[in-house]
Amino acid sequence: MSTTIRDVAAVAGVSPATVSRVLNGKVVVAPELSERVRAAVDSLGYRPNGLARGLRRRATMVVGVVISDVTNPFFTSMVRGFEDVAQAAGYSVVLANSDEDLKKERCYLEVAVAEQMAGVALCPTSSTRTDVSVLDSYGIPVVTVDRELRGGRVDSVSIDNNAAARQATEHLITQGCRHIAFISGPTTASTGERRLAGYRAALRSAKLTAAVRRADFRVEGGYRAAQELLDAAPETDGMLVSNNLMAVGALQALQERGVALPDDLAFASFDGVIWAQILHPTLTVMEQPTYEIGRRAAELLLARIAEPDTPVQRVVLPAELRVGQSSAGVSA
Repeated sequence: MSTTIRDVAAVAGVSPATVSRVLNGKVVVAPELSERVRAAVDSLGYRPNGLARGLRRRATMVVGVVISDVTNPFFTSMVRGFEDVAQAAGYSVVLANSDEDLKKERCYLEVAVAEQMAGVALCPTSSTRTDVSVLDSYGIPVVTVDRELRGGRVDSVSIDNNAAARQATEHLITQGCRHIAFISGPTTASTGERRLAGYRAALRSAKLTAAVRRADFRVEGGYRAAQELLDAAPETDGMLVSNNLMAVGALQALQERGVALPDDLAFASFDGVIWAQILHPTLTVMEQPTYEIGRRAAELLLARIAEPDTPVQRVVLPAELRVGQSSAGVSA
């Protein structure tokens, strides 16, 4: 049997990824490791297969994007921004949907390794349980989008979720709301936690009481959470929802209960969507710069591919409150 790259790695006492880096010469490897690899190559008479090497080099011009929910319109514009930058730089983009499932997420990260992708943009399923070590071990850079990993150990692009939720809540307060409910995202997502913190900060400043239900960033979760909030606090006169899909479910629940916007309740949500301004009443939304998030994420990832050892960067972009009819004219 012919000698493989794993044979070389075993003799040199390094990982196959280190052998690949030494032979490709694109990433700086410690001199001592490089010498061990080259000595093992010579002793074993290893010769890289020309066709396989060509395929690997082509694979390095592929980057992956792993998003949490392909049905969420938020990601449509984000991926477009990412793809525009990546393709302009000569990279192809492969899209995967983790479906908020840690096992699926792990599987796609392993696929990125198997396909020897140049880098991965990831919307982490969990800020604490998502594990990118499989990419780290093969030197594949990662940038997180929308959400962050606890510890900030990789590049990231997000909005200032705390400030955005606080601004949206303060808007409802200025409209006369005194019993503002919040439908939060799951505890596992950094966006959910920071938006909840911003909401609570605004209420504390106004000396108002919080009413919160956590949901799963899905339509069904928003529907159930809104029903529970209306049952538990019928005096609710304002509602903020942490993402667009949950907003759809919440609006359905409000309609079924005969709650009129904004006469009975002022309503606002995160994420601008194409239909927000054609509904009646038009919706008040905290709009995220989705295309810009994707564009900046691609720039960070390409920079990390070119310069692996640069300091970690955290890009935080502003969101914009777009006031619609759903939150206007509430009486104090």
